[in-house]
Amino acid sequence: MTPATTLILGWGNPGRVDDGLGPAFIDALTTLAPPGIALDSDYQLTVENAAQVSRYDRVLFVDADRGGPEPFTLKRLEPAAGGPSFSTHGVEPGAVLSLCRDLFDAAPEAWLLGIRGYEFDRFGEGLSPAPGPTSSGPSSSSGRPSNRRIARWCDVRRQTFDPVHRR
Repeated sequence: MTPATTLILGWGNPGRVDDGLGPAFIDALTTLAPPGIALDSDYQLTVENAAQVSRYDRVLFVDADRGGPEPFTLKRLEPAAGGPSFSTHGVEPGAVLSLCRDLFDAAPEAWLLGIRGYEFDRFGEGLSPAPGPTSSGPSSSSGRPSNRRIARWCDVRRQTFDPVHRR
């Protein structure tokens, strides 16, 4: 078995509709992830994630994005300038990387995938319907959660981002 060199770490609250896009993304990848990829998800990032992240060559943080372009944004991350800043309500990815560097002398290549979400202010499990090709918001016609945003990212990922072989 190939040791994992890449961690894909999703976070969010699946009980708050689209806030659960990070964990839903991880769930969708459980049968698709090739060897060399470790998957994990949680409600929020914590300082303990620095120890976890330090064991990998690269990490892809995955979270819901309230205002980014459809279907997702992908950006390179660096450790937070000035060191970590955190509260009891979670830690930002840059702070996790800063702790990773300062406490474990590790600097994995890091990326943030923000999957566009639309419904965050109500309680409910499942994702909001993804917008159609010409719509600017969630489609109300289907009335059921959709994983189309996740599937579209997976299709683009195969073409542009290979976290296992990228150096």
